Amino acid sequence: MTDKKREKLDTILKELNSFVVAFSGGVDSSFLLHRAHSLKKLNIIGVTIRTPYIPGIEIKEASDFAKKFGINHRILDLTFPESIRYNPSDRCYVCKKILFSELLTFARNKGYRYVIDGTNADDTSDFRPGLKALLELEIKSPLHEAGLTKNDIRNLLRQEGISIWDKPAMACLLTRIPHETEVTEGMLRMVEQAENYLLDQGYPGVRVRIHGDLARIECLPGYFEKMIQKSDKEQIISNLKKIGFRYVSLDLEGYRSGSSNREIDHL
Repeated sequence: MTDKKREKLDTILKELNSFVVAFSGGVDSSFLLHRAHSLKKLNIIGVTIRTPYIPGIEIKEASDFAKKFGINHRILDLTFPESIRYNPSDRCYVCKKILFSELLTFARNKGYRYVIDGTNADDTSDFRPGLKALLELEIKSPLHEAGLTKNDIRNLLRQEGISIWDKPAMACLLTRIPHETEVTEGMLRMVEQAENYLLDQGYPGVRVRIHGDLARIECLPGYFEKMIQKSDKEQIISNLKKIGFRYVSLDLEGYRSGSSNREIDHL
C-alpha cells in the first residue's frame, strides 16, 4: 500500500515538474524534498524561511540536510510580522499567508511554476488554520494528495536509511506563548535557550511554555522520573533561572501536540 502511495507521489511530482519546496527541515518536508530530488530532471529548489520565531536548530538542520544530499537550497530571512506581534488566535493562518506569499514571489522571480509543501494525509486531524492559507494561495500538497500519512513517511525514510525518520515534530516558538500576548524577541530567546538546554540534557520532544516569568515544561511522561530526581531537578531550575525565568514548573499532563489550541474553536 505504501509503495503505491509513493508511486502516486512520484507521478504528481513529475507532473508538477518545476517547483519550490517549502522546506522547514521537518520529517514531511525533508521527505518531500529528498523524493523530488531523487527523481532527477525536475526543476526544483528547497527554500527555508528564517524568522525570529523559528528555532535556530531547525534552520541549521534544514541546511545540513540539503548539503548532505546535494540539494539546491536557499534560506530567506523575514522580519517579525507586526500582524502577529500580539500572538492572535489566527496567527497560524496569518503567518502561513505571509510566508507562502514570500515563497510564491520567490518562485515567480526565479522561474518556478509552483510552490509545494509537506502537508500530509493526517494534517486535518488537529487545529490547523494554516491549511486555510495554503488553499487560498493554491499551494500544492503532494503528500496529502498521494494519501501519505506521517507513519507512511517515517517508514519510507527508515527504509531508505535516512536518519531523520524518527525526528520529533517541532512547532514554531509562538506556540509556547499564550494567545493575545505581546511577543518580544527576548521571550523567544528564553524559550529557545531553555528548550535547547533540556534537549542537550536528554529530554526529547520537550516544550517550554512561557507564562509571564514562569516556565511550564512539557516532556514525555516517561521522563518525569528523571526530571524530578534531585540532581536533574536542581540543575534544570538553576539553568532556567539563569536564562531569565523566576519560576520553573513541570506539567504533569506531559507533552501534548497542539495543547495550546485546546481552548480555540476551529476556523
